[in-house]
Amino acid sequence: MSTRKKKMIMGIVGGTIVLLALAYIGVGVFFTSHFLINTEINGNDFSGKSVSEADEFFKEQVKDYTLTIHDINGATETINSSDILLVYNENADLESILEKQNAFLWPKAFFEKNTEDVTFDLSYDDTKLQEKINSFGILQAGQTPAQSAYPAFDGSQFVITPEVYGITVTPETLKEKASSFIKQLLPEMDLAEQGCYETPRFFSDSEEVKQACDKMNEYCQASITYTMDVPVVIDRTVISTWLSVDADMNVIVDENGIRAWLEQFGEQYDTTGKTRTFTTPTGKSATVSGGTYGWSINEDTEFETIRNALNNKEVITKEPAYYISGVAASHSMPDWGNTYAEVDLSAQHMWYVVNGAVALESDVVTGLPTPNRVTPEGVYSIVEKKLDKVLVGEKDPATGKPEYETPVDYWMRITWQGVGFHDASWQSSFGGTRNQIAGSHGCVNMPVDKAAALYNMIEMGTPVIIHY
Repeated sequence: MSTRKKKMIMGIVGGTIVLLALAYIGVGVFFTSHFLINTEINGNDFSGKSVSEADEFFKEQVKDYTLTIHDINGATETINSSDILLVYNENADLESILEKQNAFLWPKAFFEKNTEDVTFDLSYDDTKLQEKINSFGILQAGQTPAQSAYPAFDGSQFVITPEVYGITVTPETLKEKASSFIKQLLPEMDLAEQGCYETPRFFSDSEEVKQACDKMNEYCQASITYTMDVPVVIDRTVISTWLSVDADMNVIVDENGIRAWLEQFGEQYDTTGKTRTFTTPTGKSATVSGGTYGWSINEDTEFETIRNALNNKEVITKEPAYYISGVAASHSMPDWGNTYAEVDLSAQHMWYVVNGAVALESDVVTGLPTPNRVTPEGVYSIVEKKLDKVLVGEKDPATGKPEYETPVDYWMRITWQGVGFHDASWQSSFGGTRNQIAGSHGCVNMPVDKAAALYNMIEMGTPVIIHY
């Protein structure tokens, strides 16, 4: 090849290289004022665009901007730029994106995507935004709050009820999230994805829920059987109604619930003061109420029994504890059994019944039928027996001395207020209407021989029924 031809070829190659270099540099210079290929800003392609073009684009975006908000049920709400007087201000962040790109490495941009998110310098009327959000149907309609998982009794044991997410959104949370999306001119917002809904505090697999469930089932292992005429059982079906959890998943034993159960138990089985219906030895149907005799369950003691049983998972069979003298012969009514003394105030007659048969009977004189001397109706018991007792009356305010001091041979106390059976040698007769003119101060007056016989037969604690 001739030297001339070689020079020509070298010139062409050199010129081409120069042209290519100039073209490369020219493209690089172009990208000093324009975004590189594959530049995406807030989801929009700005390849080869200038900052001013991007500014103009976003200004147009703002003018026609709409944020569509999706709720969990598929409904939507929208916020338009005109609703909140949205205004776009030029954004230095766009210039920053341009400045940080390496314009002379522009070929590399063909193989790498540059994704940028900017928060625009936007201004809007905050009050109008709040008003718009407040008008959303999701806030106007009834909302379902989130509910944590919790232990629930299924009839045999406590099991975990799963959590409920609910559909509760607060205006403050919604406004915060919406403001963020508006400032980025993002078109869609999903409330669930953005965590706008209340979430449960505890879930089915939360350790706190599992521990609470286990503890409640441990309480349910306890059992208390009260040996009444028909056994009364406190088992898991009852215990479960006393158990719950607080907001922190701590197990609560409802002590008021236990006491309410004991109160109902007492109402069913306590007989002290209740009205009883019965048949007298003469075949007369009678009723009696009041008095001190009968069952009276000691609810305070049994409260401790139940609480200890729950804490210790105890299985107990027992008679309930009763208050002092709060016992009777039978749980069935009438509860005085088949050995008792009975006084019929209308007939002015008494009977002493032993094992269902009359062992002694007598006419009597009871209290004068005036408010301060009448013999009290009710069911009582013999609480004291004494020979040669002096009965002392109330003090007379005028004299300062007792109204009476009367010695008797046989004293069988019925009430601690001074009512009892005793002999009354001063009475000229017994029965009939004698009490209306020569009635006692409340005691049951008896002939001496009858009082002696009763004293020798009747035992302490024997029920005494006084009725009309």
